[in-house]
Amino acid sequence: MQVPAYPHEGIAALFKAVSDPTRVRILATIVFAGELCVCHVEKALGLSQSRVSRHLTALRRAGLLIDRRDGAWTYYSIPRRTSTSIRSTIAIVRKAMESEPELESLVARAIAVRDGQDCGVRR
Repeated sequence: MQVPAYPHEGIAALFKAVSDPTRVRILATIVFAGELCVCHVEKALGLSQSRVSRHLTALRRAGLLIDRRDGAWTYYSIPRRTSTSIRSTIAIVRKAMESEPELESLVARAIAVRDGQDCGVRR
């Protein structure tokens, strides 16, 4: 995450990142399912690879996700050590989404895809 020149820029970037419903769904899925590859998110949410990648990049740039590479695949997860504002934003998304009926099926699909290694990833 790029360090903003003024503190309010970082908060605005967080709000912008979670202002899109698709990004909130992606973030909540990763919050509850754990680390996921781009293809796991793509298949769980039924979105195109380019759309998923674009949203994951926006979430990463805002500091809400971290990524790691493993060969051709990129995995995304929630950062362990981060600022209070990022932790608070993640906590708000977690609390707001935990009672959403759609979330349980999204998380179950994401875990099934990840655990079934359904995108050519062999762990």
